This record gives sequence, structure tokens and C-alpha cells, in this order.
Amino acid sequence: MNNDNHNNQSQNQKPAGLFSDMAFDAPPESETETHIKQSDSDASSYAPKPMGSQNDQPYNQRLEKKVTTTHASSITDEANQTISAKKTTVYGEPLKLAVVGHTNTGKTSILRTLLRDVYFGEVKNEAATTRHVEQAQLTDSQTGEVLVTLYDTPGLEDASGLMDWLEDNTASRRDGIDRLQQFLAADIAQGSDSSTSKHQLQDLQKYDYSQEAKVIRQLLASDMAIYVVDAREPVLGKYKDELAILSWATIPVMPVFNFTDSQDANIDDWQTMLARRNLHISTRFDSVAFEFEDEMHLWQNLATMLTHAEMLEHLMVRRTENWAQLYDEANIIVADFLLNVAAFVREVSDDDDPMPVLKEMQEAVRQSERAMQHSLLNLYKFYDNAVAVTSLELQAYQQDPFDPELLKSYGIRTTSGAAAGALLGLGIDAAALGTTLGLGAAIGGIAGGLLSNTSSIADKITGVKRLYIDPATLTLLATRSMDLLTAIRHRGHAATDATQLLYKGEISGVDTSATDDNKDEEDNVITLWPTHKLPSELKKARGKPQWSSLSSGKSEQAQLLRADMAWSLSSKLQTHKLQTYGHD
Repeated sequence: MNNDNHNNQSQNQKPAGLFSDMAFDAPPESETETHIKQSDSDASSYAPKPMGSQNDQPYNQRLEKKVTTTHASSITDEANQTISAKKTTVYGEPLKLAVVGHTNTGKTSILRTLLRDVYFGEVKNEAATTRHVEQAQLTDSQTGEVLVTLYDTPGLEDASGLMDWLEDNTASRRDGIDRLQQFLAADIAQGSDSSTSKHQLQDLQKYDYSQEAKVIRQLLASDMAIYVVDAREPVLGKYKDELAILSWATIPVMPVFNFTDSQDANIDDWQTMLARRNLHISTRFDSVAFEFEDEMHLWQNLATMLTHAEMLEHLMVRRTENWAQLYDEANIIVADFLLNVAAFVREVSDDDDPMPVLKEMQEAVRQSERAMQHSLLNLYKFYDNAVAVTSLELQAYQQDPFDPELLKSYGIRTTSGAAAGALLGLGIDAAALGTTLGLGAAIGGIAGGLLSNTSSIADKITGVKRLYIDPATLTLLATRSMDLLTAIRHRGHAATDATQLLYKGEISGVDTSATDDNKDEEDNVITLWPTHKLPSELKKARGKPQWSSLSSGKSEQAQLLRADMAWSLSSKLQTHKLQTYGHD
């Protein structure tokens, strides 16, 4: 078995799967095109970056891969070569895994999610989108060693027609490999080219199984296959014929149910049919509503079907490590953002109207939050640019953080009367302003129910007031950031609908404003912590204006000053998230 750790793919390279020596040459369709994508393994610390450029790189690209698109098979073995005794895989060799199934079942979508690559292949809501075999490699993020080579194959468009041809033109006494070989040698498996006569072309158009031939060639060149099932589809005869044909390749085949999150899923009916065909090992993997545990089950189930599963076991360990590290880095990104905002301070004199400064502070916080959101998207390889199928919109996470109604939706209530409520809408600490003429101008003359003892003696002597972002807004920003992180971690890379960014398990979108007035306020709060109990790191930041790039304009220096505190706060974010929601 050949090792294909090398990036360059030769047209004469021999596939190394079980019975690969039995596969026939594919007809020359076009020049072979090769595209290599190699992930950057740099794990630099968080620094907000503007989005919109195709060249933007995520902060961690642990889940590395190399992608090759092959428009013509390179199999050159003789048809009648004797089958040699082989095991499913050889120790130390990458697993060659073919992804097969009926057309438009989501094969490319599953590969996008496994690869963490929104650009792999082409995804459309129509049949026969994939017309050629495309190859991708999952590698060890630390050593670069190829662990699994994945092959995205065209859809099986007419397995029932192909089964009829096989029944009419091949002997039932011959084994499956021989019957598939005979099919691959037939004209109907070759497709048309410039030398095809008009009469031949008419026959080929009537009986053209060139797409099925591509699938079978790759199947014979692979160690095993996953058969992608659209769980929303009823069990039809054509699917039974597909499985019968795939079984003739005599390699392990595992059904994988896609779109399992749909209410129309027919998994029980499918499993009954599969069991009658001795396919008792299957798994669920929704390419849109992603669950990391489902991916691990997929690799674990595949491993049970292999003679040597060392590569898959290695892959599972590495991917689990990388997934945890991504979460750690994401929490640092959020913590760094919160500290940056908490330390944000502006000064105004007692006689000045603070409204212009308030508006400037609000806009600075909005921009900082957007930068943080895009950093999270980049980290998990959801790139926000025009190359993607659709630009990823944040929608619910783009609502103005200074909208009083948003505070209510998170169960945040004011405790200092009407004036404090107005200032919470502005996101500014009411206690920091005091009962001054400037405060009256800011809130339209309402000046009751406020604390006025927070300014230092020196500030009172000089007539200076310091403006901070209030605890309620900091709490809202923290909770919404963690909600976004949860949604990203449960979004598949095949998802194209912006609404799919909302995680079904979230509770922060629930409107709790219309609650019983006699009900305990704590029962209505769905934030990470009560607004009056900010973590100590955020409290400390409020006295460290040099920590904020929004105050000083010195981004790198401010980030270094708050780095240690960001690590400390990130661990608390994870703890509070688990306590509040019960999931990551």
C-alpha cells in the first residue's frame, strides 16, 4: 500500500485500498487539477482584527488538511491481475475513506464539517452537484502526518438502472468484484468524448453510468466507505439497490445519517432496512446542526470495523485535544474583550453635557464587540467574506447592546429607579456620574435615585467626572458573547442559513420581561452572573484605564497589560457557563 503523505499527486500513482488493483482506468475527461490547502498551525494570542478580507487567517487552525481535486482517475492496473491477499489497512498507513451515497444526500456537506472548511467542494440544493472525485486529507496538527484521506464522490443517480444492467449483462454466479469489473469495462461506464460517434452518443445518453463508474472505481481504491443517508428520505428501492452494489466491493461500509435534526427524520425505518442487509453499525452526523460528540462516535464506529485502527485512534485523540484548545482560546478572546470594555473610561467636567461622550463610548464598544465576534468566527473557520456561499450574518448577536429592551430580554432589571434605568439603556454607570447638571442634560432632566459618592476627592476638587460602562451592560456583553460561542460550536460548516447560527439549546433569547412582579428577580435573570456581582477581574479592570485600548488607543500595550487577567477571567467564564446553562 502506498503512502500518500506527499502533497504532489502523480497521474500514475497507484491507489492502495482493498482490491484497488481490480479497478479499471477512467477515460480521460480533462487535465488533472490539483489544489492544496494547508492550515496555519500558529496559535497566537487574541488581538481583534477587522474582517472582510479573504486573506484573514483564524487564530488557530488545528484541524489541518490538504485538499486535492481529481478530475480523472489515475488507476492503471491490469483488469485480470490476480487479487492478492490484503488486510483492510496496513499498520501505519493512512485510512482511505470513500464518501458515497445517492445524489443530494449531503456528502460534500459532511466533508465540509469534518474538514472545518466552508470552501470544500460545491454545495447546492440540487442533484449531481459533485461531478468528479475530490480528495482531502486530515493530518496530525503537530507532525503533519496524514491520518485519513477522504474522497468525495459523485452521487449515485440511477442505481436501479445499473442493477438492471448488471443482472442482464453479468453472471450471477460470479462474485461482486468480477461483476463490477465487467461493468467498468463496458462502454456505458466510459461516458462520451470527442471521438464518440453520433450513434454511440445516442446509446450512451440512454445508458450513461459514467458517474456511477467513478464511484465504483474510488470504492475499489479505498479501504472503507461511509454511505451517506438523508434521514428525511423514505426507504426506497433505489437505496436498497445502491447498498447491494456497494456491498459487491467487499469493503466495510458504514451508513451515516445526515440531517438528523429534522423533524421528518425516518431513522428507525432506515435502521430496520439496514439490519436486513447486515449493516448493524451506523451513526448520526448532522452536517448543519453539529455535535462534536457525534463526530467522535463516527470515528469510533469506523474504528470497530478496521483490522488496524491506529490512525483513527490517533485522529480521535488529536481532534479531542484540538477541540478543547479551541474552546480555551475562544474563552480568552471573550475575556480579553470584556476586560478591554470594563477598563474603558472617559472624563468630562461637571458643567459639560456628557451625551456626546456617551455616544462615542457606545460606538467604540459596538465596534469592539464586532471585532470580538469576528475573531470567534475566524477561530472556528467561519470566514465572513464574499467567497463563502452566503456571508455569515450574526443577526441576533448584532442587536444594539445599549438597547434597553435587550437588557429586559436577558432578565436584567434596574435597581436605582427611573434615572438609573435610562442610563442603563445608555450603558453608562449611573453611579459614576452623580447628580450633576450634566447628568440632567443626559437623561432629559431626570435626576432621582442615583448614587453620587463614587468620584475620588481629587476628581471632586477638579470638577471632573469619569464615565464607565455599567455592570449591567458588561454582564449582558459577557452572556451574549458566550451564547455566540455556543452557537458557533454547534454550527456545521455546511450550514448556509444565518438563522442556523442560533443554537437550539440557548435560553438567552427568551423574553422574560413580561413576568410576575411578585416573582423573585433572581428567577428571571439568565445571565452568567448577577449584575451586582461582577467577577473580581472586571472589578479590577474598572480602576485600570491603561488596560483598555479604547481609552489609550495603544492596542498591543493594553493587551499585554491585561493578558494575565484575561487568562484568569476565561476560566471563570467556562465555570459560569456550565453553572448557568449546563453545556459549553
